[in-house]
Amino acid sequence: MSVPLSILDLAPVSEGSSVRTALENSLDLAQHAEALGYTRYWVAEHHSMVGVSSAATSVVVGYLAAGTRSIRLGAGGVMLPNHSPLVIAEQFGTLATLYPDRIDLGLGRAPGSDQLTARVLRRAMDAADTFAEDVQLLQVLLGPRLPDQAVLAVPGMGTQVPLTILGSSLYGASLAAALGLPYAFASHFAPDALVDAVALYRTRFTPSEQLAEPYVIAGVNIVCADTDADARRLFTTSQMRFADFRRPGDTYLRPPIDDIDTYWSPVERENASAMLRYSVVGSPATVASGVAAFVAHAQADELIVTTSTYDHKARVRSYELLASAAGLTAR
Repeated sequence: MSVPLSILDLAPVSEGSSVRTALENSLDLAQHAEALGYTRYWVAEHHSMVGVSSAATSVVVGYLAAGTRSIRLGAGGVMLPNHSPLVIAEQFGTLATLYPDRIDLGLGRAPGSDQLTARVLRRAMDAADTFAEDVQLLQVLLGPRLPDQAVLAVPGMGTQVPLTILGSSLYGASLAAALGLPYAFASHFAPDALVDAVALYRTRFTPSEQLAEPYVIAGVNIVCADTDADARRLFTTSQMRFADFRRPGDTYLRPPIDDIDTYWSPVERENASAMLRYSVVGSPATVASGVAAFVAHAQADELIVTTSTYDHKARVRSYELLASAAGLTAR
């Protein structure tokens, strides 16, 4: 494993716990990640999901930045069609001003919610159609002031917060390539187009002021424990959560169970397993081998890892074991 490792966090709420505890756990994990040598720590925008605490993404990033010193922090991502590009430029420009050279801005065009929630967000149903133009406007607003530029992001102007395009389809790959931006593929839950999207991105990439060569970040689910059996048991929390997405009710992280087949139906198993295809679960040796294989398969320059365990200490321990297996250099 010679590629950088990073962390994607949704500030998950465990069953019987609270949103406040979830956010405090995220800060604790970010501090561990910083000490262990992880490259970046991103949080994702999701709305109206009981069990996910990262909806106010820029606020969470600021909270994490205030409690850490050197690790890069950012959004993985902000769902840009939900927002005015000017407001996002001001928010992340403020973060970049307060925490220079530490803030990233990943951008997606999905709603991060259902259609009813999207309407409550005042998102127009055709908002995704202008995603490419909105990204380019955001680049202008975060760049140096242009002659006769009438609309300014203050803070934001001149911060040149680095942008990354998020996606799970050929559209995002094409846009990232055309704009010369890094491309982060959501293979941790939408694996189908990974290989084709990365190949298209690398083939069509056009260098830009931000990036001279293509750069691919691939998402992967990892649960690492002392033994394969321990890790597989911890992973049942993720498996139950993906089964729960198709059930009415909440999506809290549930305590692990001994036999996942007692929880889900055959259809739920098929659907959840398909979404969790790119998951590496096991002891440090098993994970090291699995991650190396995934890096080669995804042709990734960086991995962004998501780990969902019911117990926060088990999640921290998983990242500690992964860091050791990957040979990360502690800060």
